[in-house]
Amino acid sequence: MATANRWLRPEVYPLFAAVGVAVGICGMQLFRNIAINPEVRVMKDKRAAGVLDNHSEGEKYADHFVRRYLRNKAPEIMPSINHFFADPKRD
Repeated sequence: MATANRWLRPEVYPLFAAVGVAVGICGMQLFRNIAINPEVRVMKDKRAAGVLDNHSEGEKYADHFVRRYLRNKAPEIMPSINHFFADPKRD
């Protein structure tokens, strides 16, 4: 019980949340690579096929939803703050 009281304090909750998000992102990427990456072959019969010329499948894997969404967006993290400080027309 003393160990639980040492680690389960309210000050530690943000650390647990950050580590949990990081583990979740790593798990999602691992699942994505194992499940749909055209270069990863888990089954033995697919591994025996050798090197395949599957360019269309590779393009489909590389052109995922996030890239399609961000393709036409400006590369800014906080556009409103950037425009506030960079736009000389504001009074």
